[in-house]
Amino acid sequence: MQVKDKVVIVTGASSGIGEATAKLFAQKGAKVVLAARSKNKLEKLAKDLPNSLVVPTDMTNVKDIEALVQKTVKEFGRVDILINNAGRGYDAPVEEISADTFHQVFDLDLLGPVLAMQQVIPLMRKQGNGVIVNISSGTALMVLPNMSGYASLKQALAKISLTAREELKKDKIKVIVVYPYITDTDFEKNTIREGKEPEWDGSSDRELPPADSPEFVAEKILEGIQKDTAEIYAHDWMKR
Repeated sequence: MQVKDKVVIVTGASSGIGEATAKLFAQKGAKVVLAARSKNKLEKLAKDLPNSLVVPTDMTNVKDIEALVQKTVKEFGRVDILINNAGRGYDAPVEEISADTFHQVFDLDLLGPVLAMQQVIPLMRKQGNGVIVNISSGTALMVLPNMSGYASLKQALAKISLTAREELKKDKIKVIVVYPYITDTDFEKNTIREGKEPEWDGSSDRELPPADSPEFVAEKILEGIQKDTAEIYAHDWMKR
């Protein structure tokens, strides 16, 4: 699918990967719907993006998610692409994972994308096509101390994505999962951290590539849509 003139919902669009993706898709001629909690940041971004729509959205609130899709359809008449990007990190040892915090992150990182998918799938089926892109994480492919909570949710999102891809083939709805590497955004600053820091024994130390720019990841998202690739990795060495 080419994105020119397509209606694209981007969640978590107020910063980082979401903002870079919204800008890239707008440059390619898409009609971009900007979703995030920060109305001020979205409105500032929208000033530079023609044919954009601001919809303040809490992706842990089912009514907000329903309203996001409804307002998109009211404004543009359809939804061609959904990019589930909103999310938050959570670092804690397994023995110290907080039920309340884990549930909070679950609602944003996993349940929110699933609910958004459920809102757009009937529309895309009626249209006869559509694309859903779910942003997972490179941590879903690794075993890293203190990151089991976050990584497990991102791994679950990847599995749901690939399963939905099979289920929706007959409807010509494509589902794609993207695995970013460390990205130069405020994600780490906003990560919830609980419990003690891991004690590294040096056995897994190796030189890793520098962090990617959010623009780099946005290009990867675009590549996945254009090529209809089920899984997009930020780097080849991340492939399973």
